[in-house]
Amino acid sequence: MVTKLELTQDWLPRYTGMPVEKFGDYVLLTNFRTYVSRFADKFGCDVYGKDRPMQAATNSEGLTIVNFGIGSPNAATIMDLLTAYQPKAVLFLGKCGGLKRSSEIGNFILPIGAVRGEGTSDDYLPHMVPALPSFKLHKFVSGKLVDRNLDYRTGVVYTTNRRVWEHDEEFKQNLRSYRPIAIDMEVATIFVVGHKNQIARGALLLVSDLPMTPEGIKTQESDAQVSQEWSEVHLDIGIESLTEIGEKGETIKHFQY
Repeated sequence: MVTKLELTQDWLPRYTGMPVEKFGDYVLLTNFRTYVSRFADKFGCDVYGKDRPMQAATNSEGLTIVNFGIGSPNAATIMDLLTAYQPKAVLFLGKCGGLKRSSEIGNFILPIGAVRGEGTSDDYLPHMVPALPSFKLHKFVSGKLVDRNLDYRTGVVYTTNRRVWEHDEEFKQNLRSYRPIAIDMEVATIFVVGHKNQIARGALLLVSDLPMTPEGIKTQESDAQVSQEWSEVHLDIGIESLTEIGEKGETIKHFQY
């Protein structure tokens, strides 16, 4: 009978092109090939998987970055595949839509939890199980933000599988009733599947648009501007956080609910 470990140890290289033994103890996850390319340029390391669904690179200090694509099913896939070797911590660097009037493009958000509106996570744990990050990881990331004098928010985000919803007033009204600070497509899945697989996990989100108003909806031009102004610092905070938590941070222990 085939085991999950056998599957993931075969499939992690199949999806990323990178051998399991080249993955590091700490992993940055992202939706953007550009983040992987910048990481590789910064550390002079090779990018694997240019012809695969996912791209990955690992620096000489044992920090890995993976572009897993967009959406909750892909997020669940990579969080399952990482059980091939059980990393010590995973931090997702993603973008989100700000839903509060106090939100500004370029703000950072450290989610304290996520509403499981995407459905994917229901295949892993009952729907009433909350989607939560690993507190010690987020505490360390918040310290890196403070060190840089960067403003950030905490709150609950809403994760959805639906990408095109900005025109739908009923969806938006329901969204308001849940009181989230932001909306995204991966966080709840990463938190739940990470919990199921006993992987410490967190997320640092960059507010890239304000989609509850017509003038705030993301366009090609506005997204390119956000990336130009904020993606470098976003990536750098992730790199600093996971590099230094291995050296200075507290041990992150996993507890079942």
